[in-house]
Amino acid sequence: MADDFAIDVKGMTKSFGERKVVNHIDLQVRAGEIYGFLGPNGSGKTTFIRMLCGLLRSDEGSGTCLGYDVIKQSDSIKREVGYMTQRFSFYEDLSIAENLDFVARMYGMKNRKEAVQKSLEHLGLAERQKQLAGELSGGWKQRMALAACLIHKPKLLLLDEPTAGVDPKARREFWEQIHQLAAEGLTFLITTHYMDEAEQCHRLAYISYGNLLAHGTVDEVIKLAGLTTWSVRGPDLLPLVAQLRNKPGVQQAIAFGNMLHVSGDDPAALEQAIAPFRREPYQWQQIPSGLEDVFIHLMENSKDNYSS
Repeated sequence: MADDFAIDVKGMTKSFGERKVVNHIDLQVRAGEIYGFLGPNGSGKTTFIRMLCGLLRSDEGSGTCLGYDVIKQSDSIKREVGYMTQRFSFYEDLSIAENLDFVARMYGMKNRKEAVQKSLEHLGLAERQKQLAGELSGGWKQRMALAACLIHKPKLLLLDEPTAGVDPKARREFWEQIHQLAAEGLTFLITTHYMDEAEQCHRLAYISYGNLLAHGTVDEVIKLAGLTTWSVRGPDLLPLVAQLRNKPGVQQAIAFGNMLHVSGDDPAALEQAIAPFRREPYQWQQIPSGLEDVFIHLMENSKDNYSS
């Protein structure tokens, strides 16, 4: 049912000059879902998000966001959406509490003092509320930005690479908060470059050069790619990479820590290509393809839409 979707759009399109940055994308996100939106830099993710929340008007497309028409009712959408940008966009010479109060004032909220206090407590910021935003670490800035997104009680959060530049511990704590909020009924559309974060999403989509290439659960996206992957261990792997990449049937040979992942979508051709190299000092093992294998494959096989 349409009522089950917080986002339900079709044919969303945006061009800048001759370059089509978002190319007829369809997307459905269920209410209460954490939906990952992945792709390389410049793929159109941020442009798509800005069209959803009414900050940018699409050239083509239709549908709804939180039940509102994405073209005609953008002002209504803005009131019920929280948008967290890639960059920290608050006043660094104001305290946490003062920044949150400013945001509450921008939304014209009644009982601002009470709303700010609840937000501080909800995100564990109460003890730091008088600290200047400019003095915060990346993780605390991120937490403050999330509190600002939530202060007007939105139904949908659009988070654009929210954990970029944040240490692993802060990232883990942030995602614990995301899952808690989703359990309370909040919907998320999150862009990320981290595969461990993508795997925490209920469903995800991969966009490259404006085109939606894959979507579904993690397992569905991996299965759809149809990749066969082998791991290789041994000394001096770099020369082996150069040899493998020239072989028909090998679509990618990528370093993963102290091993290689060698992949292709034709199992027989791949096995034939690697056969001459399956000897000492190398140890070969066929493994399940991972999300990162799939996304590298999708990225390397997509066509650049850059137009000068």
